[in-house]
Amino acid sequence: MELKTSYQYTYFIYPFLLEETKYKEYLTKLLKDKECKLKTFEKEKDLKIYKYFLPKWREILFSSFSLESAQIKQLEELPIETQVGLLSKYKCNIFEYNLDKDIQAKIDSNKGIYFIIRKIDVIVFNTGIGFLCIKTDLEDNNSFSNILNFNYKFKGICSDISNLENYDKIILQTDSFSSIESLKDFIHKITGTNNKIKELNINSESFLTYSYLCIDQEAWNNINSFEKIENQFNKYANNLSADNSVNLEKESVDTFSKWKYAKIGITKSAVSLLASSYDINQYTILPHEYENQYLYTYIINLYKKIYLEKLSGECKNVKDIRKIREKFSEFTKEIWITEVTEDETGSLLNKKLEKIFELEELYREIKNKYDVLYKNYNIKKTFKANKIVLIILMISLILNLCNFIVLINR
Repeated sequence: MELKTSYQYTYFIYPFLLEETKYKEYLTKLLKDKECKLKTFEKEKDLKIYKYFLPKWREILFSSFSLESAQIKQLEELPIETQVGLLSKYKCNIFEYNLDKDIQAKIDSNKGIYFIIRKIDVIVFNTGIGFLCIKTDLEDNNSFSNILNFNYKFKGICSDISNLENYDKIILQTDSFSSIESLKDFIHKITGTNNKIKELNINSESFLTYSYLCIDQEAWNNINSFEKIENQFNKYANNLSADNSVNLEKESVDTFSKWKYAKIGITKSAVSLLASSYDINQYTILPHEYENQYLYTYIINLYKKIYLEKLSGECKNVKDIRKIREKFSEFTKEIWITEVTEDETGSLLNKKLEKIFELEELYREIKNKYDVLYKNYNIKKTFKANKIVLIILMISLILNLCNFIVLINR
């Protein structure tokens, strides 16, 4: 039986990487874009986010919390060059795009899927790591199959071979761009060629997905258990199309839940929450928490993973060992040992994400690699120093010998 949905949205997240030296240049580019503006956070308006994150992470992600409303307004009125000078001092800046709607006739629902772009955010760190976050939903569409097909199709639109694959026959159309090609051009404008992130062995041809889906209570309630829809949940969590006939095992998705009628499935490329409208909180309170507090928790762990991969790549250059040492020490002190939240659910989710991304293993691997490189660097440095001392001693010996010969000849 086809599942019916009550509420849904999906964030498609595209990581990208800039040269660290071009951070200011990139901030300037965003601020000069008339469709883009700095996203600010205020205690009264964003109280739940403020209370959820501990002070250090509030300072890193949401620097505007430290500003009063009048100060934020003054900042926005400053010349762009001055704004860039101030914003570049922060470890992270978040921008939001307000795009004009490109009104067009909807396609036949039997031939394709019409979706709405609700929000576009750009999160960029001073290390050059950035995330393009696009929030979408399917307007007036309560088909579970269409949501599966949409997530499956959209996540691959950045792939070079997406237009060559004709096995799915899923057509996409939106109200914000005249075509999918124009949307791809927009993504390219924000992220550039993104060749840097490819060097870190991170997939740049597919979006990461962060989805929320509340199904009708008839399918999951106090009578109908979750087990009856578990196969559909596994398809949803693995971003598979509706007609995919693969019989997925429970182990294919790492699950997490603190709620009776909601469950999160986590893979390395997706976080997917499935809920039932049997609990009113699942389409009132939880959707808001999920796309704010928990979304930023996900971003934090993605950032850690990419930064560690970046450091691992830099370790290949022994000449920069001192610079790498400084970066690794700062990351450990400012990011690695810093707790994200004291919220019980948030802490459990954070630990689950750390496990899925294998952050502990990656951190230890880089530390061991760095220790070996630094030891070798010091050995070479000591050998070089000893060599210089030896040369000086030899020269001194020769000079003394010459002096001795001169004295004898007298």
